[in-house]
Amino acid sequence: MKIGLSSYSLYRLINSGEMDIFQAIEWIAENGGEHVEIVPMSLNLTEDSSLVEAIRKKAQEVGIDISNYAVGANFVTDSDEAFNEQVEKLKRHVDVVHGLGIKLMRHDVASRPIPETSIAQFEADLDKMVEGCRQVADYAAQFGITTSVENHGFFVQASDRVQRLIHAVDRPNFKTTLDVGNFMCADENSVVAVKKNISYASMVHLKDFYLRPFYRDPGEGWFKTASGNFLRGAIVGQGDIDMVEVIRVIKQSGYDGYISIEFEGMEDPRVGSKIGMDNARRIWEEV
Repeated sequence: MKIGLSSYSLYRLINSGEMDIFQAIEWIAENGGEHVEIVPMSLNLTEDSSLVEAIRKKAQEVGIDISNYAVGANFVTDSDEAFNEQVEKLKRHVDVVHGLGIKLMRHDVASRPIPETSIAQFEADLDKMVEGCRQVADYAAQFGITTSVENHGFFVQASDRVQRLIHAVDRPNFKTTLDVGNFMCADENSVVAVKKNISYASMVHLKDFYLRPFYRDPGEGWFKTASGNFLRGAIVGQGDIDMVEVIRVIKQSGYDGYISIEFEGMEDPRVGSKIGMDNARRIWEEV
């Protein structure tokens, strides 16, 4: 097991120009991270192979792994042409993963506004999602790369929907990037959902939230879950998720891969990320 950080956690600093991706990798290594998860955001890695190589070398230089590569996608399109564009785009990202010298890639599969996220709509869209995931997974297989869907974006967020998709895709190199916090966006209990899906995980994200009920609006800085409750990002181990029990479930499952901290709170990203990594390591050792 290796604890590290998603570059997404430092995105506010990267986006403002206070830190670039190379400084982020250095910062992670200097603050106890054992790996970095690359979320390219504003980085156009599919068009710049020299940047891909530079990131790979930087991680080697500071002595940490690159664990996973995470990008968006949406196979629920209005035309076959748009669908094929999504598939080809993700294949180019697979090439980036291969260039980084890593074996894990997470991609989204679909996005719909909350009013269109019913289970009936999910089943209606399932064939498209399955076909897209299969094509990308099959392309990735030649490099020994495992692709994955994250429980993310309301539509494919609940644990049962993630499982439904994984079984339908039916590829040994297609699994889930399991985000322990994102289940809350679909109003699931994180401990229960992690128990259900940890056996399907190729990668684990530790994320924490504060939770308030729908009838108690806490004001600015919060967003709504699928059923209207309120969430706000927290430092891992300080929010309302039972993080000790979540980590106990992960550890007792035998999972021994990468654990990536994702920080979305209002604190300085450096503070939230460092404390989150420290808390995760401490809890792992204690449970």
